[in-house]
Amino acid sequence: MKKGSANAEPFLFLGMDQSFLEHVLDDLKENGYAIESCTYILPSKRSGFFLKQHLSKRLDRTVFAPRILSIEEFVEEIAGVKNTSSLELIIELYKAYLAVTPKEPDDFDSFLKWGQTLLQDFNEIDRYLIPPEDILNYLAAIKEIDHWSLKKDKTDLVKNYLSLWQGLHNLYEEYTSQLLDQNIGYQGLVYKKAAQNITKYTQNTINSTLVFVGFNALNTAESDIIQHLLGNCSCEIYWDMDTYFLEDSIHDAGLFIRNYLKDWPYYRSNKPKGLHSSFVLNKDIQITGVPKSIAQAKFVGNILEDLNKGNTLNIDKTALVLADETLLTPILHALPQAVPKVNITMGMALQNTLLYSFIQSYFELLESKSDRGWFHKSVLKFLSNPYCQKISASLDIDFVQEITSVVHAHNIIHITETQTSQYFNSEELFQALFPSEKYASALIVQHLHFLIDHLKSIFQKEKDALELEYLYRFHLVFNQLKNHLESVSFITDIKSLKSFFKALATSEQIDFIGEPLSGLQIMGMLESRNLDFETVILTSVNEGILPTGKSNNSFIPYDVKREYGLPTFKEKDAIYTYHFYRLIQRAKTVHLIYNTEPDVLEGGEKSRLISQLMTDETIAPFVTHTVASPRLVVVSEKPKQIAKTPRLLSDLENLARKGFSPTSLTNYIRNPLDFYKQNVLRLDDASMVEENIAANTFGTILHDTLHALYEPLIGKTLSEGDIKELKPKINGVVQSFFQKHLPGADVSRGRFLLVLRVVEKYIGSFLNLELQELKNHTIKILALEERYETILDVSELKFPIKIKGFIDRIDEYDGLVRIVDYKTGVTQASDVKFKEGEELFSNANKNKAFQLMCYSYLYSKNQSQQSLKAGIYAIKNLKNGFLNLTQNRLTIIDQQALLDFEMRLKQLILEIFNPDIPLIEKEV
Repeated sequence: MKKGSANAEPFLFLGMDQSFLEHVLDDLKENGYAIESCTYILPSKRSGFFLKQHLSKRLDRTVFAPRILSIEEFVEEIAGVKNTSSLELIIELYKAYLAVTPKEPDDFDSFLKWGQTLLQDFNEIDRYLIPPEDILNYLAAIKEIDHWSLKKDKTDLVKNYLSLWQGLHNLYEEYTSQLLDQNIGYQGLVYKKAAQNITKYTQNTINSTLVFVGFNALNTAESDIIQHLLGNCSCEIYWDMDTYFLEDSIHDAGLFIRNYLKDWPYYRSNKPKGLHSSFVLNKDIQITGVPKSIAQAKFVGNILEDLNKGNTLNIDKTALVLADETLLTPILHALPQAVPKVNITMGMALQNTLLYSFIQSYFELLESKSDRGWFHKSVLKFLSNPYCQKISASLDIDFVQEITSVVHAHNIIHITETQTSQYFNSEELFQALFPSEKYASALIVQHLHFLIDHLKSIFQKEKDALELEYLYRFHLVFNQLKNHLESVSFITDIKSLKSFFKALATSEQIDFIGEPLSGLQIMGMLESRNLDFETVILTSVNEGILPTGKSNNSFIPYDVKREYGLPTFKEKDAIYTYHFYRLIQRAKTVHLIYNTEPDVLEGGEKSRLISQLMTDETIAPFVTHTVASPRLVVVSEKPKQIAKTPRLLSDLENLARKGFSPTSLTNYIRNPLDFYKQNVLRLDDASMVEENIAANTFGTILHDTLHALYEPLIGKTLSEGDIKELKPKINGVVQSFFQKHLPGADVSRGRFLLVLRVVEKYIGSFLNLELQELKNHTIKILALEERYETILDVSELKFPIKIKGFIDRIDEYDGLVRIVDYKTGVTQASDVKFKEGEELFSNANKNKAFQLMCYSYLYSKNQSQQSLKAGIYAIKNLKNGFLNLTQNRLTIIDQQALLDFEMRLKQLILEIFNPDIPLIEKEV
């Protein structure tokens, strides 16, 4: 570690007994300054509250408060130009872009995707006082070399691409001219104007001592302004810098201030002020790894509770700093009751509110409308939003429930105005939610205003202050949207309006109101500048969050930035390194919490800043590192089981009286718990709209088609002519069943047309197979979709056991009765082969063989049939022909096989009704 600094004054040891702001005031007073008359310039206004508090304690009389300005306000004052909103800036940039791009300009929505990045580059160029013509023309030359086309003659696409880069300087000039004509600007332009005006400002305006407090990373404009003021008027600057970092030539926390002390002429004859040595004083630094973000929030709650129990929590001198500000909501929910007061100095972004998701789903609904209506997914998503449900619940007719039920019941893919309007008594509300007229941007904003007002009336009755605050903030956003729409002509479609709204909501925040000087202070990293606390809790100390790491939100390449002195990721990392060490340098107790389970959204591994602390020999004795995780109790997973209570046995008896189907019995064999849910409780799967036809619907349509085609042939011995006559009927019959089972499906185009053709192909293939069979065999249709049932005599039970089932087809094949089952799923010959009857009742994979045996048993009981065959036509694999049910290579089902099946079936029924055998879950 390199020690020594030419101009460093003997440093001060500052503990928590004196904060940095207190030191600044005391030093000014000792040097003869009237501290109540100085003008203080701070990095942000947040620390101004604390500065006033410390100032009041040092005065013995009542005075007017001195001027306390943020650097932004001070620079605006020098420049005579006002900063304006990011949205106003992007609109003005698009106007300038249209002015310099007469041919084929991007629409506003496309422009937003790259315009904000370009604005950021303009901002950086001006903040660092780079001649725009030089760097922008340099950038254009790079793009000329880098473009992808290797051909000598450039295509129109390449020409358009290059023309954008070649015109950047013209765009810059047009843009800045437009802004300055209105006396507004982006931050960089304001700083550039201030740097140009500083001499005039110094001569005419300054009438008090200027004190710059707690700055670190200055851009070129700020550096020039401050140096000019230091050399030409009464001015002081105090650096909040620990000499431990300043004297280490490679430590990033002191990177910027080391450079200023070395490069500024002022420090050739003046010593730096504000330097101290507080970091090496005794402190307790606890580093804790916690899995995932929500666990961090809960762990913070535990820390605060433990500190309070130990009487070591001075709540007014405690800061909870969120490196990842999205943790605010879970943190607020995790705060213990022991924390009496909380002051939140950060806002909640509108895009993180539920109301924002309601507006977004509304835009998606409008975007989904075509000439066929609104797409069902967008409608259902919109209706499921809590705000939409709130509106629905306030009306006489619950339109959410009604529309949702109709969509599912009729499988409606595109929902028309007629299908929705019948559930509304208010035409105005219906038009706001489901507008039928052309979607003009101004009209959409009008509808959104109406919906906000409607929700306002609901929440006013409920006296919900938080929801009303959300609504008010969005009301202001829509007012801004309305004003901008009246002044521009290029935001005309839903897509542009949606992007515009998103940009607005991203930049707007809901501010929390609190007492800034008391209670637990919850803040982001930047709000902590110039503030000192006894206890600091810092969350999300992970790579990618603290520091933020590499980002490429710029069109200017890294090497060009280095060439022109623009900040790169190294400088940005150094800024966060300074903030991190500055935050903890005077604290007595520090809790650093990081996420042990990093991912893309929640940062990378633990921050390098933690590793630096743990490996620093000087500070290591004060550091403890632990990993916290929820207390886990390992419990061996036991299969779920349901005891057969008298109530359940009664339900099973009712089921037996109604009848067990082969499917219900195979459900029991496969998994008794599925049998309980599906057959006893009758729990169905959630109803879903079928965009792609579901397997069960596909099978139903195919079964119904075969039944409708063959029904006129019942009792008749088939001929080749009979089958050939069926072929022309296939299309009409299939379409009719599509309309029956999928009433919302349009079979004239798209995916349903493809599915229709597939079903027709399968039916045609089946008829072709039937024709092949008729060349060598005789087939007589006996029954189709026939219901059979019988009472199984189980003497041990005092109630009847009904077995029932529908058989797809029964025919005589060369004089022998044959049970036919159609299967549209995957079926192999092995599925209907078995050796012993026990296999059917113990092997769930033999469920198809079990069903065939059950059908054969039902038929024999009803028709006194002594022997028969059974099998499956696998519709998707007809090349294998008829798959015969086979036991020990025998395809004839005789009386002995049926008696054996009946005996085992009785055993299965007795097991189902045995109160001592619970329904135990099986692994499927």
